[in-house]
Amino acid sequence: MPVTALLSAKSSGVTTSALALTLASKRPSLLAECDPAGGTIRAGFLQSQAGAGYGLYHLAAAERTSPEALANAFANHLWPLDEAGHRKLLPGLTDPAQAAALGRTWPALSEVLRVLAEEAGHDIFVDAGRIAVEAGHLHPSLTPAPVIHQADLVLLVVRGTEQSLTLARHLIDPLRTELAEHGTGGDALGLLLIEDGPYRAHQVADALKAPVLAALPHDPGTGHYLTSGGRPPRGYGRNPLLRHARTATEQLEAAASRRSIQQQYASRPANARMAGVLERLVQVRGSERG
Repeated sequence: MPVTALLSAKSSGVTTSALALTLASKRPSLLAECDPAGGTIRAGFLQSQAGAGYGLYHLAAAERTSPEALANAFANHLWPLDEAGHRKLLPGLTDPAQAAALGRTWPALSEVLRVLAEEAGHDIFVDAGRIAVEAGHLHPSLTPAPVIHQADLVLLVVRGTEQSLTLARHLIDPLRTELAEHGTGGDALGLLLIEDGPYRAHQVADALKAPVLAALPHDPGTGHYLTSGGRPPRGYGRNPLLRHARTATEQLEAAASRRSIQQQYASRPANARMAGVLERLVQVRGSERG
């Protein structure tokens, strides 16, 4: 299953979108709240049920001990988002000043998330917060850069408004270059469109020169619930945001699968690729004659 990192140029609904995708997934899922500016789900959607004793900050000390200690701490600091425990949260920082302690933790955490996705079959969503770029590269302390680098997909969350597209337009090339040089490839970059504003998906893709990999409706009622918690809105389980979020998780899985196949094909020697093409042609010709 893919590791998908969500980020934005400015507040565009990253946390709400990541939470909606996590809750809507058909598979076991995890949301890692990795925004160095601090997490909001603990005080919002969870209404302070998860205390400060849980969360991302506590992984730093464990990482300094051993990989096994980090894995145990990670498992012990997850908080259930549903009664069955199929959807979990790694709560984020309670104070932005805590981010300074995570410099060594980000690469190790990215490995834990990778194992959980590949070996345990979880959908992993990372709330990477607002992107910060310095000298054309991801800021080393204001972004969880190693986690973003190792993601299968990196989604820039945008709205279909002129303001949102203007802010995002200047980040596309630095992000693509960053992922090409340090990440899983420039083609990991895509867009998650919040359908708020006059611009449709094809217009957004043309404007930003990047594919819209999924879209979510602008749903203020459900968005408020996912942001602030409290009583779910009427018809919550059937509302458009969660229905579209479930479709979006399937679209993201398909996009990640296509990337994986392309990478495997590209890594094969030219002669092996040619042999594969010839083998398929022979099979087709044989079936036509039969």
